Amino acid sequence: GKAVYDKSCAACHSAMAPKTGDKVAWAPLIKQGPAALTASVMKGKGAMPAKGGAASEADVKVAVEYMISQAK
Repeated sequence: GKAVYDKSCAACHSAMAPKTGDKVAWAPLIKQGPAALTASVMKGKGAMPAKGGAASEADVKVAVEYMISQAK
């Protein structure tokens, strides 16, 4: 998860909301569950492109799980 995050997610999520590790911003997202967050990333949202720039759904899933772990 961390390797995919570092490659595909870190640049934006270190500067833009929801920032990685921001427990308050991530709390309502975490409540949706990893499957819902993965589905959202697969479609893209706002400035985030589909798959968040990751190569596959499997990559998205492990990156989402990593980001959730950083906000708990």
